[in-house]
Amino acid sequence: MKIQSGRSRAYKIFSIIVLVILAILFLFPLYWIITGAFKPAQDVYAQKPVWWPTEWVKNNFSNLLNKRSAPLWEIYLPFGSFFNGGEKVLLSAGPSVPAAFRWLLNTVVMSVMAMLLTCATAAMAGYALAKKRFMGRAILFSMIVCAMALPKQVILIPLLKEMAALKLYDSLWAVIFPTVGWPFGVFLMKQFSEGIPGEILEATRIDGASEAKTFITVVLPMVKPGIGALAIFTFINAWNDYFMQLVMLPSGSNFTMPLGIATLQGEASVDMGLLMAGAVLAAVPIITVFLLFQKYFTQGITMGAVKG
Repeated sequence: MKIQSGRSRAYKIFSIIVLVILAILFLFPLYWIITGAFKPAQDVYAQKPVWWPTEWVKNNFSNLLNKRSAPLWEIYLPFGSFFNGGEKVLLSAGPSVPAAFRWLLNTVVMSVMAMLLTCATAAMAGYALAKKRFMGRAILFSMIVCAMALPKQVILIPLLKEMAALKLYDSLWAVIFPTVGWPFGVFLMKQFSEGIPGEILEATRIDGASEAKTFITVVLPMVKPGIGALAIFTFINAWNDYFMQLVMLPSGSNFTMPLGIATLQGEASVDMGLLMAGAVLAAVPIITVFLLFQKYFTQGITMGAVKG
């Protein structure tokens, strides 16, 4: 027993050491970006790495905020271009602010809307595929699984034509709507919905609950960990989808944080301190979302592993 206890203690200590090392390795890029945003130019471009700023400066952030200006928001009439000869109908424009704030607001609105719509549609589709029996159910689920392996670049041209036909090209909706039908989200929520006991669903139907009430009061609370995990995945996926944003948002007024940071690079030189300041500003919402949903994210990963 003593030998077994000693081995268990040694294994636990070894595991903690490995986890600490991995945590340091994963956190180091974030540390490097944050410190780099406050370093003077000579530290950023030094041949030998400067691990700690010799002088803490705010020039990078002040340059980021003073470089350009833009209205804080611009609200257009949905599908208004259908009735205005193809031109957008502007309803409201906010006060002039640093362009970085506009990029940040655009990205937050786009990511939050994509997250909410994806979680709602994926939860409903996953529940239907898991607990409903209808013709073509297996074929439909097989198609969804196959779509998970389909690169986004393959369907880019059809998406462009569709967004142009709907007069949504060069608007945030052109990035939001293609994200809503995320096959991985449907697959994830189906796996969680499989664990809902059929007896509970049958009992709610016997009590006279409608399908909508059953879904809202019974299904959603039971798949909440899966929705939390999907919310993080969707938010980060929408936030970092540089390729789709680059294609669908050519206008500077609709730039997101990744596109805005990319425009800060000069043709002949790159201001790394300025880019790191933009990266720090872009990382704040993602870290916030993860901290808010980390409990559900951990539960979702654990439950998914057990069900696997």
